[in-house]
Amino acid sequence: MTTRRPAVTDAGEVIGHGTWIDKLAYELVCREQGLGRSTKLLTVESGLGASGIPHLGSLGDAARAYGVKLALENLGYDSKLIAYSDDLDGLRKVPAGLPDSLQEHLAKPVSLIPDPYGCCDSYGMHMSSILLDGLDRVGIRYEFKRAAETYRQGLFKEQIHTILLRSEEIGAKIADLVGQEKYQSSLPYFPVCASCDRLYTARATKYLASEKRVAYECTDARMGGQTVAGCGYCGTADIVCSMGKLAWKVEFAARWAAFDVRFEAYGKDIMDSVAVNDWVSDEILGFAHPHHVKYEMFLDKGGKKISKSAGNVLTAQRWLQFASPQSILLLLYKRIAGARELGLEDVPQLMDEFNELEDIYFGRTKKAGSDARLARLRGLYMYANLLDPPGKPGVHVNYMLLVELAKIFVEDRTRQVVRRLLEYGVIRETVPDVERLVDLAGRYADEFGRREPAKIEVDAVSRQALHDVAVMLQSSEDGAGDAEKEEDASRIQSGIYDIARSNDMSPRVLFVLMYKIILGADRGPRMGPFVADIGRKKVAQMILEQI
Repeated sequence: MTTRRPAVTDAGEVIGHGTWIDKLAYELVCREQGLGRSTKLLTVESGLGASGIPHLGSLGDAARAYGVKLALENLGYDSKLIAYSDDLDGLRKVPAGLPDSLQEHLAKPVSLIPDPYGCCDSYGMHMSSILLDGLDRVGIRYEFKRAAETYRQGLFKEQIHTILLRSEEIGAKIADLVGQEKYQSSLPYFPVCASCDRLYTARATKYLASEKRVAYECTDARMGGQTVAGCGYCGTADIVCSMGKLAWKVEFAARWAAFDVRFEAYGKDIMDSVAVNDWVSDEILGFAHPHHVKYEMFLDKGGKKISKSAGNVLTAQRWLQFASPQSILLLLYKRIAGARELGLEDVPQLMDEFNELEDIYFGRTKKAGSDARLARLRGLYMYANLLDPPGKPGVHVNYMLLVELAKIFVEDRTRQVVRRLLEYGVIRETVPDVERLVDLAGRYADEFGRREPAKIEVDAVSRQALHDVAVMLQSSEDGAGDAEKEEDASRIQSGIYDIARSNDMSPRVLFVLMYKIILGADRGPRMGPFVADIGRKKVAQMILEQI
């Protein structure tokens, strides 16, 4: 965890719950008051991509906006989150892992492409539903809007009209701000071709303002590293009745003005588009652009950007196979600055980190440090619970301990693992929360086996003591029956004590080193029985791999 100071006012008072989320909400309110706009309802927005499988980064955009909504409400303001699906976006390339049959639909709006899985009304709605399901599972509440319906209902007609009337000015500004010159010769609007249903091949060349129609021609277009052929059709399209959409360089501004959006976060990859949209919102539409915060993108464990088209996505549904909703929210709310590598390898750490935060929140540990850091960590726990924390802490069990036990006890897993936890003294009673954790960790164990622990640094004395423990464990076989295993556990426990003392080392320090090697944690169950359950030679091998 970082040690950043909590958000404070100029007077030094902690804002809300002391997190970066509260600071953003406070800045938003101050800005709105400075602009003289009504603060009766402060709308925040998140754009949902519908052209590929949504990943945790996609969910993060909506979760962060929802966090700001909660913070605004905590400051005493009404707020709502609009989750806007851009399902009129054209398919630029077939994402990795999806059927090649989608190739014939390139450049078509995803809302007009059949769902290849046959369960939704379109490809776009299929992808949107995956993200909406993720939001539902972590408890985020939103007002859902679809581009296809929004345009069809004419909700952007005034903004489209104004933008097209001043398209020459906008084209020049886009070239000046981001160096893109295409909108100096074409309008920032894409009608859907009446002949081939393609979007990005339909180049709008003229706005017939009195008729509120655009003239267009369907020509070849370059996208996704390939050329998509236009059909050659020429025609006109009504900006309300015909299907079409604004270009990204101006569409955000139209949404903000139409929906009265006051906050939207954005990823580093679209910062150029946001800069243009801010200008269009302010200068063309006369609507002060929303308060923003920029976030870095998630990377995979190879350091590559997580991408729908590349297929290296990690969905909320996949994460929730192994972990709690709170672990996802903790991941997303910990911080907003800096790129982070993300993978399912992070599940154990985040599950245990949430438990640490819970201990801090309920005063069961004093590890938080300064009052400033304590305020921030308590606030982080609050947001990981969507500002609705439980009345008492849950049952805490080290995640990797559960994984190790789940690997040992495959048959009748839940009963056997819970029995061991009771014997170890890790829990006092069987409760549904523990059984649920065993189920999550069991799936993790079945799919990934043992996580490689971080390499630990040891001095010469510790290395010798660990080596002696490994030799001791290799010197005899595991106990067969329960009684024999119990005797073996006692011998292991006392043997570790003896080895520590013979190396002039504190037994506690040696136990901590073994916990780090086996579990990646500073503590765990009574070592003798735990090693006896895992197996002498297996633990010996873990130790030798580390030293």
